Amino acid sequence: MTAVQTQWHLPQMIQIGSTGRNSGKTMVARALIQRFKGTQPIYALKVITITGQRGQCQRGGVGCGICTSIDDGFELIEETNTLGAKDTMMLLQAGSTKVFLLKAFEDHLLDGFKAFVDQVPADGLIICESNSLREYIQPGLFIMMDNQKRRQKPTAAAVYQKADLILSDVDDPQLAQVAFHQTARQAPQVFLT
Repeated sequence: MTAVQTQWHLPQMIQIGSTGRNSGKTMVARALIQRFKGTQPIYALKVITITGQRGQCQRGGVGCGICTSIDDGFELIEETNTLGAKDTMMLLQAGSTKVFLLKAFEDHLLDGFKAFVDQVPADGLIICESNSLREYIQPGLFIMMDNQKRRQKPTAAAVYQKADLILSDVDDPQLAQVAFHQTARQAPQVFLT
């Protein structure tokens, strides 16, 4: 499936992208998880899309090891540790039923995402941090965190216009408009009130 083909529609998914690092994606995801926990099973996903030369840090230098720890395809890792400050740990602490980290080369991103979706029950609400997935997925709601810096990440620039909601921080009152509805025969459907 390419970006020009029909996108995979997931009405039960809230996707959070950002124009740059440290923009509040995880803070918004945590706020939504805390608000909706206890009403639906919540499955959270943090995506790291690896671009550039395989086996080398895409930011240059030594890096954190994420890009160099995978040689091909994708790696889907379930987070089980609630003691720590990693983003995935914080999503679990907030009340997610399960949390996963997807590390994927760009050409295997959709394969990795499909492996994640296979873990989600029919009544599960998905909260996902990613810009790149928006090229292939049409979520119920796409939130873009705009950290107001002059330079946007290329992945953000490619999908910025697809955002349903643009927030500057977790305290933006528009975040309260995010809601979902579920009937007995359908997956949850996310929308703005």
